[in-house]
Amino acid sequence: MDHRTEVREFLTARRAGLKPEDVGLPRFGGRRHVKGLRREEVAMLAGVSTEYYARLERGDIAGASTQVLEALADALRLDETERDHLANLAQSASARPRARRPSPPSGALRPGVRAALDAITGAPAFVRNGALDVLGANELGRAFYAPMFARSATPNLATFTVFDPAAQAFYPDWIRAVDNTVAILRHEAGRNPFDKRITEVIGELSTRSEVFRDRWANAIVHRHDAGYKVAVHPVVGEISLHLVGTEMIADPGLSLMIYSAEAGSAAEEKLRLLAAWSATAASERAGEGATADR
Repeated sequence: MDHRTEVREFLTARRAGLKPEDVGLPRFGGRRHVKGLRREEVAMLAGVSTEYYARLERGDIAGASTQVLEALADALRLDETERDHLANLAQSASARPRARRPSPPSGALRPGVRAALDAITGAPAFVRNGALDVLGANELGRAFYAPMFARSATPNLATFTVFDPAAQAFYPDWIRAVDNTVAILRHEAGRNPFDKRITEVIGELSTRSEVFRDRWANAIVHRHDAGYKVAVHPVVGEISLHLVGTEMIADPGLSLMIYSAEAGSAAEEKLRLLAAWSATAASERAGEGATADR
């Protein structure tokens, strides 16, 4: 990933998304020749020179102080995730090669992690890396994402969402799902700009998908650690679950994702049906395997 390009796209997009009245500046008559704020307006709000801000927006962010980054974040009305993203970009730009964070693991999970996943029986759960490769899932997680696991035993959430026709049926709002994928990958790329796997996934999506390219240009970032997951499952129909994600301290770069249902809700009953369907399917596969061995 081109670091300077990432900084330029992010700052330019955030500046273009603000109007003078959004930040307490008067809007004078006449046509403005730029979309959003002018560079000099952002510089004034951040308390830096226009020349210095222009340099930052060109991608030369190495060495920017915490005070400057905070002032810039205030000027551009960045939310908490966007502030973290800006700080990550500045940190990565200033890091020497030997100080760069190692790439997160992309292979098999530790036995303890896999055992913990299997111990979660009432909710879909899985572990992913920053590139959105699913490295492991419990039985209900594989059942929930059955259309994705039908294509691969080691799937990638991003490529499934963007490329697989089944995803357009699985997500009731497919475009929003793509937008979320773009925003998560941007956030992960900002945290780990030297991760080859993240770069590889982004490169494949950008090369092969015009929809992804168009949304990547918006430079939106957000975390994927809370909210709702809504899907239309081929077995149980539409289901809405609470999403909780947490980074795994012992395995940097990996996140544990759990989708839960409220007690007594229709979603909880659908999870029970999904678990029963999964158990029946597993039993049938085992029976077919035993018959073939005879």
